[in-house]
Amino acid sequence: MTEDADSPGGQPRVRQLRLVVEAEDFDAALTFYRDVLGLPEREAFEGDGDARVAILDAGAATLELSNPAQVRLIDSVEAEGRPSARIRIAFEVDDSAATTTQLVQAGAELIAAPRETPWRSLNSRLHAPADLEITLFQELGAPDT
Repeated sequence: MTEDADSPGGQPRVRQLRLVVEAEDFDAALTFYRDVLGLPEREAFEGDGDARVAILDAGAATLELSNPAQVRLIDSVEAEGRPSARIRIAFEVDDSAATTTQLVQAGAELIAAPRETPWRSLNSRLHAPADLEITLFQELGAPDT
């Protein structure tokens, strides 16, 4: 971590990345992400006027910033050049092929089937509930030498 990213006490300034997504069909999105993809529910709250929120644990969070050339490169490798959404959510999973199949059976639209990337991951791309474009990736390890 760079020194200017730390607070004066030496601790990171940001403690958690939370992606907030408005889901028109809340129940369908909750079932998809919690029950099918397997994101454990950390907290859930209800409020007046049928207000509902579920906070799902997605493991470690990172913010991946890519310039347009990198996005085009990823799109060419991952989806035959089909442009990705401006914001795409990537989930690391243990078995990209099996998880892709499960998510398609649960209602996701397959954009690109799992394929090995030059950076040694097995990636697929889907359009998922709550109008999110997602990538599933499975790290394959270092190349054989």
